[in-house]
Amino acid sequence: MAFRNPRAYAWILGGLLLLALPFYLDRFWLQAGLFAMAAAIGAIGINLLTGATGQLSMGHAFFLAVGAYGYCVLAGGNEVENGHRLTGLGLPTWLAAILAVLLAGAAGGLFSPIAGRLSGAYLGIATLALIFIGQHVLFNASALTGGFNGRAVPPLSLFGFTFDDTEVVIAAVPFQSAEKLWYAALVALLACGLFARGVLRGRPGRAMNALRDHRIAAGVMGVPVARYRAAVFVLSSMYAGLAGVLLALVFQRTVPEYFGMILSLEYLAMIVIGGLGTVAGAVVGAAFVSLLPQVLTHYSDSLPLVAAPGTGGVSPGEASRYLYGAAVVAVVLFLPGGLTRPTVSRREKT
Repeated sequence: MAFRNPRAYAWILGGLLLLALPFYLDRFWLQAGLFAMAAAIGAIGINLLTGATGQLSMGHAFFLAVGAYGYCVLAGGNEVENGHRLTGLGLPTWLAAILAVLLAGAAGGLFSPIAGRLSGAYLGIATLALIFIGQHVLFNASALTGGFNGRAVPPLSLFGFTFDDTEVVIAAVPFQSAEKLWYAALVALLACGLFARGVLRGRPGRAMNALRDHRIAAGVMGVPVARYRAAVFVLSSMYAGLAGVLLALVFQRTVPEYFGMILSLEYLAMIVIGGLGTVAGAVVGAAFVSLLPQVLTHYSDSLPLVAAPGTGGVSPGEASRYLYGAAVVAVVLFLPGGLTRPTVSRREKT
């Protein structure tokens, strides 16, 4: 009886390990884990769109920026920072986080008529325009974004508990922002993963897979093609918005340069490496792509051919892009199902 479902025991042990990590890891590794969890939420969103529905999106970073900056504007106040007079609504931070996710979904809704009618490379090119529009707005709308230097991120406060660097001692371990945000990020990732899993295993998921495999056949079977494409695009945008809010809380400062084309390409790499169309694939791919630069940076002194940032040579960021670029090629050639599905049937390959 104890060995009938080893996967359930593995999940339980993994969950207990994640709950215990803030008591043992230092701030660097906790922040790296938070980046991975935020990336996993965003990757689940784009996997619903690209992996499950077959809609290529190059503008995922735009919706992360909407979530991150939307939270800053909604929660921030009217203040002067780096020579810029910033505008903010001063809403409660928990409400600002929810509204920022909805704002990202609304931005996706504005683009959804286009997403409902385009597919493949045409949609990819159309969403690529969002990156250029977003970068222009982020660098020039200084009153909202702070311009090139960005703006500070108000700490999240929920039920009177603030996720800032004020120390709270638990079991003789000082908890600061990283430790506090760790559990909030775990809850958010679990909720997003379970919801996406339910979508993929239910009737919407079957309709999405039908759209991916053959759009005309799906339409003949009664699937409203344009409506489903638009709805999944909005849902994917909301996932990206939540990831953007979490990233902003971890960084504690938003910077326009971060939300560029490279970030969108990294999210595509995540779902290809982990596995298209699965929640587990998005999480595994996000962990691989987001943690690799952190590991190379931390151990740059002892790794060959990798130089510390700013010292010349191959930086950890460049080295990580070479490695997960090679990983994408290797996965496409030898593991078409990704790291989470190493074996696929002949029918799936064709």
